Amino acid sequence: MEIINTLGRRKTSVARVYLSKGTGKVIVNKRDYKEFFPIAVLQVKVEQPFVITNTTGQYDVKVNVFGGGINGQAEAIRLGISRALVELSEENKPLLKVEGLMTRDPRMVERKKPGQPKARKKFQFSKR
Repeated sequence: MEIINTLGRRKTSVARVYLSKGTGKVIVNKRDYKEFFPIAVLQVKVEQPFVITNTTGQYDVKVNVFGGGINGQAEAIRLGISRALVELSEENKPLLKVEGLMTRDPRMVERKKPGQPKARKKFQFSKR
């Protein structure tokens, strides 16, 4: 098996995922993912596609991720890993789709408009 290369995105985070046969090591930006994501919830998000498809410990993952915050980065990695597992075996797709891991979340931060302090907030209105 060669290296499978996929892309995952969430908000402004972009994750390039390289999946290969191995022992289950996950390296994010040249560091172990448990060191990169010290919060347990984010570690679970990264492991989720493997748990759902029962492939924990079968593949090594190398990830380059940039942009956004740590939550967006974890979700971008999750999407990239899910896409790689589907590329590996099509029978993984229904399992991941049911859990909502095959969908690119399109929600982004709304831009700030001129003449307003924030995206939706308005300056105080004075009638007189």
